Amino acid sequence: MVPQDTLLQITQRFEFLEAQMATGEGDIAVLAKEYSDLRPVVDQIRAYEQVQSDLAEAEAMLDDPDMKELAEEELPVLRSKLPEIEQELRIALLPKDAADARPAMIEIRPGTGGDEASLFAGDLLRMYQRYAETQGWKFEIIEEQATELGGIKEVTAHVQGEGVFARLKYESGVHRVQRVPTTESGGRIHTSAATVAVLPEAEDVDIQIAPNDLRIDTMRASGAGGQHVNTTDSAVRITHIPSGIVVTSSEKSQHRNREIAMQVLKTRLYDMERQRIDGERSADRKAQVGSGDRSERIRTYNFPQGRMTDHRINLTLYKLDAVMQGDLNEIIDALQAETQARQLAEMEG
Repeated sequence: MVPQDTLLQITQRFEFLEAQMATGEGDIAVLAKEYSDLRPVVDQIRAYEQVQSDLAEAEAMLDDPDMKELAEEELPVLRSKLPEIEQELRIALLPKDAADARPAMIEIRPGTGGDEASLFAGDLLRMYQRYAETQGWKFEIIEEQATELGGIKEVTAHVQGEGVFARLKYESGVHRVQRVPTTESGGRIHTSAATVAVLPEAEDVDIQIAPNDLRIDTMRASGAGGQHVNTTDSAVRITHIPSGIVVTSSEKSQHRNREIAMQVLKTRLYDMERQRIDGERSADRKAQVGSGDRSERIRTYNFPQGRMTDHRINLTLYKLDAVMQGDLNEIIDALQAETQARQLAEMEG
């Protein structure tokens, strides 16, 4: 089990932060962030210590003839509860990804499969929109290129809320679909794919960009035709010269477009740096669930059989309609549990 002095240090640090915040001294925002991060861990430590205390008390009661019967009833319950609460404490103490609490950018692009891949990319976008609604998150499409058939060539969305990246990071990778396309008259099943990338949003302190490293172009935004055509040069394209990353934004306001494009650029550069550090840390990243390897086929959506399979954890659910409507919690919970089990095995091994 976790050493007692480690638990004591965490609890003492939490109590120190609580006292500091009560005095109003120091940087309250920084203190509050660390305090809120530690709170669930300390709650788990206290729950664990309470069960240990109750167990010791019940064992002592065995020597009291008046209390022995009650103790014999309580002890099996407490003894069965202890391993469960120990496991919950181990999970609470696992190192956290610093980006887990951040908002995220979702980028979806069609892969192999032509028009059907573009339509499936649109289906995935709606799936994530619905999931965000169920979580109470704000989902904003910031750049979208649609096809004539109603599919998507490329889309970038910004998602804000509590624990967004922690939940959505498992969605990065290749999503494969098997179904009869609406454009197929012969009723044959086609296989096509779309790629999803989920990036934690960068903060200003994460990435510093030298003005000389940027080329900023303005151009005419393309509308949907007719009265929607934008006749001003409001669209913005930013090229980051050292990395070759190009981002565009084509909202109606040029000022807003610069903001959006810069935020997307910073997020992509931050993601590149995270990928580089992760790659150095682990030579076996492809074996890790939620590693964000975007070339990995992570999931298959089989429409004729109403089946969704996540290949990373061999999870198959026969409720594809619900999944496409944004019912993703069962899948994400299973992926998180697998990640935690792997981390625990590494720590204890």
